[in-house]
Amino acid sequence: MNTSHYPQRSGTYRAIIVALFLTFSFFLFPSANLPTDARALNSSRVPFLFATDNPKAVPLVEQVGAIGMTVSDMDASIEFYSKVLSFEKVSDVEVTGEDYERFQGVFGLRMRVVRMRLGDEFIDLTEYLAPKGRPVPVDSRSNDRWFQHIAIITSDMEKAYALLRKNKVEHASTGPQRLPDWNKNAGGIKAFYFRDPDKHWLEILQFPEGKGDAKWQQKDRLFLGIDHTAIVVGNTEASLKFYRDVLGLRVAGTSENYGTEQEHLNNVFGARVRITSLRAGNGGPGIEFLEYLAPRDGRPAPSDERASDLFHWQTTLVVNAADMFAQNLLAGNFRFVSPGVVAITDGRLGFSKGLLARDPDGHVMALVEK
Repeated sequence: MNTSHYPQRSGTYRAIIVALFLTFSFFLFPSANLPTDARALNSSRVPFLFATDNPKAVPLVEQVGAIGMTVSDMDASIEFYSKVLSFEKVSDVEVTGEDYERFQGVFGLRMRVVRMRLGDEFIDLTEYLAPKGRPVPVDSRSNDRWFQHIAIITSDMEKAYALLRKNKVEHASTGPQRLPDWNKNAGGIKAFYFRDPDKHWLEILQFPEGKGDAKWQQKDRLFLGIDHTAIVVGNTEASLKFYRDVLGLRVAGTSENYGTEQEHLNNVFGARVRITSLRAGNGGPGIEFLEYLAPRDGRPAPSDERASDLFHWQTTLVVNAADMFAQNLLAGNFRFVSPGVVAITDGRLGFSKGLLARDPDGHVMALVEK
């Protein structure tokens, strides 16, 4: 008897079973699958997930890339970041179309995206020409969980603060603070919070000798680069499951900060902050958790936040297995903004495919393949 058709039939049965499993998982965990704008799902052109050749492999984020924020007036933002903070514009691109709608989870978008560099690090400024989003809530506080900032390193805090005063920036701290020497990991660091024209939080930071990366001890420029982006989290352990266990970032340092200096830096009375710093294997800015042990009255991020809102940030994580990350995020029941891995056909923003996903507090990470 000729049995050569049996392996083919067995393989067909396995394929049917896998397809049924993926289908049922989609309906069992709908919150992990829906983008911010559900209309972005209305296409058969982009599959939800892609197969992987090695399901046992553990993917790792290769590098933390550009840190992005949404702005209301691109020309005004370029002027601020270039003239006040010494960033250099390196690209200026306008994009529209279905690929970007699905990736960003915003229907009918047209975006102008400007990349700017300071030292070795980059920011992406995005203006939504359509549709316009909402401003930063006027009563935002630095312990609310939509808080995010970038820490810009200065070689001279006094000169940097004087320059910011000259340009009439909005204070978010009462003034520069020197963290006390009793705090072993943070003692001697000088820091100051302020706002950009759209009220995004920014920080200038000066490391004393022996702290931070050696490159932050340079004296040839006033502003040197971006050390990290900081995000407020509700629970450090829950955030570690996302950033360390799924994304593969490593914990680089911890600290617990409190006292009058920390209160005046964050402008939060009674602030006691658990800080956890994470890094990717191949460099880029760090990602820093700020968990407020006190006070515990920080508000959660709005559940209807969209990428066009001015309080939207997204941090780019460069990966080599976006499809596998999507499967792992889905298995962990984490929320997606994109409907899954989206192929970007024109590559004008420097990557070929990727997805947006939310951490447990709603902060958005863009996982992209070059």
